[in-house]
Amino acid sequence: MAVVSGGTTLIDNGALDAAVPTGSLILLSTQTASASASLEFSMDSTYDSYVFKIINVHPSTNAKLGVNFSTDNGSNYNVTKTTTLFIAQHDEADTYAEIAYNTNDDLAQSTADQPLTAGSTGSGNDECICSVFQIFNPSSSVFVKHFIGTSNNLPSYSASNNQFVAGYGNTVSPITNIRFKFSSGNIDDGIIKMYGVK
Repeated sequence: MAVVSGGTTLIDNGALDAAVPTGSLILLSTQTASASASLEFSMDSTYDSYVFKIINVHPSTNAKLGVNFSTDNGSNYNVTKTTTLFIAQHDEADTYAEIAYNTNDDLAQSTADQPLTAGSTGSGNDECICSVFQIFNPSSSVFVKHFIGTSNNLPSYSASNNQFVAGYGNTVSPITNIRFKFSSGNIDDGIIKMYGVK
């Protein structure tokens, strides 16, 4: 239905807001690890934001899952980043619970992989990491590339570790690819899904 004033059509069946994001998630890609060194995804300017759901990702050895970005279609994963990370944790034996922050997992203008967790995910049969990670406007040629993530992992010392990470890729070059990789060993098992935010 159109809105008309003085004989002039002001709004015609939503034409003015046709390009406004609705928040819908569009599944673009699913990758399943099987002794994989890393899982990598390509991004373009189709969406202003991309969400990654990391589901039961299990390492071959105790390690931290990290993320990095490429501006050259995956040839190099070395975007300079400034980040912060903190953790809330509670162990199965109910002997400690804490909210902690230290600078060990922060990056300051570093090209290293950004850990999604403060502690390593355990390699025991039932140990894994689940996470939601989002990057905003990766194709911008004007602004830095902000990202946020929250993860829960089971380390080898049997605790629930809930971590929050945020930061920005300090580049105005479009980010074309993203890579998830453990700090050592392979991704034995698990799924990562990539969504575009419509």
